[in-house]
Amino acid sequence: MNVRFACPECEAPARLELPGPAGWQCPACGHRLHLHPGAADEGLHACAICGNPELYKKKDFPHRLGLAILTLACLASIEPYRRYMMWLVWTILLGSLAFDYLLYRWVGDVVVCYRCDAHYRGLPANSPHPPFELGIAERYRQEKARREHLQALKKPAK
Repeated sequence: MNVRFACPECEAPARLELPGPAGWQCPACGHRLHLHPGAADEGLHACAICGNPELYKKKDFPHRLGLAILTLACLASIEPYRRYMMWLVWTILLGSLAFDYLLYRWVGDVVVCYRCDAHYRGLPANSPHPPFELGIAERYRQEKARREHLQALKKPAK
């Protein structure tokens, strides 16, 4: 299983393979991270980076690519629409829909940690993780904002 995450200390991008070593050291800042034993052979039960048990599954599909396909199809259909060539307009729009759908089906899933945003690729397709929930994500966003606010208060003013 491939894991992409940001170093908790300096936020430098990092990658590692699981199962692997029990620890990791950031090449940028030297921060040592003890990996949590949540990645077992039968599935991922908790984040190996932060130990959080709340994970969600999403498609590993770049949203910008999907929007670019839709935008190009709309732009390409303007001129045929102006010339009353409806069969060509529908061909362009439905063709782009089919192409986008095939790309979406072709890519796999990725499991993401709500707390540290670690991305886990290479899990079985039938992993039991639920889809993204905005309420849970908002709770972790507020937790991060409180933590940053407390750290800012602890730093002495220069």
